[in-house]
Amino acid sequence: MESYQVIILAAGQGKRMKANVNKQFITIGSEPLLAHTIDVFEQDDWCEAIYLVIQPNDRAMIESIVAEKNFSKVRQFVTGGKERQDSVRLGLEAADPSKLTMIHDGARPFVSQEELHRLHKATERTGAAFLAVPVTDTIKQVEGGRVKTLKRSELYAAQTPQAFRYDLIQRAHEWAHNEGIQATDDVQLVELMDQAVEVVEGSYRNMKLTTPEDIQRAENMLQINRHSKQEEEL
Repeated sequence: MESYQVIILAAGQGKRMKANVNKQFITIGSEPLLAHTIDVFEQDDWCEAIYLVIQPNDRAMIESIVAEKNFSKVRQFVTGGKERQDSVRLGLEAADPSKLTMIHDGARPFVSQEELHRLHKATERTGAAFLAVPVTDTIKQVEGGRVKTLKRSELYAAQTPQAFRYDLIQRAHEWAHNEGIQATDDVQLVELMDQAVEVVEGSYRNMKLTTPEDIQRAENMLQINRHSKQEEEL
């Protein structure tokens, strides 16, 4: 089984959080959000290396978190770019070109090892895969004042990590950079190159913390996780 590396994106401003600091430093269950996210990969035996994409002004604080928690898999702190897509490309430039590569949002601290392993196996099969969950709401497409109801059974909400053979995602990002193409996520770049991508069903627990309301949801999730762990240990 091939081990993997992960690029964790922690350079976003997180303006919708309205916290006056990088949301990666918001305390969840007495620890910074970013520490929870890193720890998932630190504890996964399949993960060999972690690359953190950060803002220069946050470097000292993030280095302090890594040192305090003794995160031994963190290989490099990479300065992020103007847009998310730029940050991923810069992270790829720093990463090991021989390793299967996952790309993950620092603000998603609840992805499970079981999900990571299923994603890993799918990527070994197809070269590109991503976690996603079926949408639960009815989705309306509105264009030019006309409304169209989309078929819910065919719709998924994409999550991270998204995982790729390194050569494939590196080529996709270089192509997009050279052509001036912007995508909403990394999978879309691979789609635009007509490459196959496998959907791996994730969990609604793997939420991205974006707004102040998400912080309470995260605290609740931590309590649920702790309670479940205690029951398993009995």
